[in-house]
Amino acid sequence: MKPVDFLDREGQEMVVNAIREAEKNTSGEIRVHIDDVCETDAYEKAVEVFRFLGMDRTAEKNAVLIYVACNSKVFAIVGDKGINEAVPEHFWTDIISMVRGKFAEKKFAEGLAEAIMATGVKLSAYFPYRENDVNEQPDEISYKK
Repeated sequence: MKPVDFLDREGQEMVVNAIREAEKNTSGEIRVHIDDVCETDAYEKAVEVFRFLGMDRTAEKNAVLIYVACNSKVFAIVGDKGINEAVPEHFWTDIISMVRGKFAEKKFAEGLAEAIMATGVKLSAYFPYRENDVNEQPDEISYKK
């Protein structure tokens, strides 16, 4: 399957809308990247993609990437340095469990949207939205070309 075919048009809209909604409550930046295969550890690949997308260049170091390799059936969540220094250990555990559960039911868009919304809620406690917030990262899903 091609990464662009992982979510149908409705699913893509659901994910992008979730990003926009979640970011209304936090200065954090949330992105989703869909790859085809992951030939290494999913977290390591997600870190590589995180850097490639320039997500490590946000002012507060508060970006989050949800990485999915659709053909390898793996995913990972990467938070930038500012998040990792502020949040408790196992911060992502419940979100990872949520995604796994939805993906097991083949509810990919719903799983991603719920994970995005939960991420926004969690980040708002550490990185609340401010009036002068600038959207530093695109809200659209990125794909392996």
